[in-house]
Amino acid sequence: MDATTMPSINSQLTKDFPSFQFEASDDFHWSPNNKTIYFKAGEPNSPLLIHELSHALLGHDAYASDVALLKMEREAWNKAIDLASRYNIVIKDEVIESHLDTYREWLHARSTCPTCNANGYQIKKAIYRCLACSCEWKVNEARLCGLKRYTTKTPL
Repeated sequence: MDATTMPSINSQLTKDFPSFQFEASDDFHWSPNNKTIYFKAGEPNSPLLIHELSHALLGHDAYASDVALLKMEREAWNKAIDLASRYNIVIKDEVIESHLDTYREWLHARSTCPTCNANGYQIKKAIYRCLACSCEWKVNEARLCGLKRYTTKTPL
């Protein structure tokens, strides 16, 4: 990759973290399968690049529950804050909270009962149960697409 497609920080990150690949993409994300950190080519020195690197350094590769994903996101932002000063990147609290809010909103939407709109709790990877009416529903991944909820057990 040449300098026109790499963020300026990327060459330093490549030297500092040779066990990971850095590749331009449409968005920022970490792929544990191929040990690649994807970044937006037009956003050099983004806090999101450091955040995704933090996922890699923390060994984030899977999560058992939606709440565990939110915890991993917080851990990655905490690690990113530690790394940021090393690369002269400022990560504002508002940026962190804004990104965490997207996960909080995602989690709230997934846990809202499609029958009575009360909050439910996760009983399996993609299955929730309502505290109020005992309805069960399945959810899709929906982090990058529209949330869908499918009732699997109707209320009593």
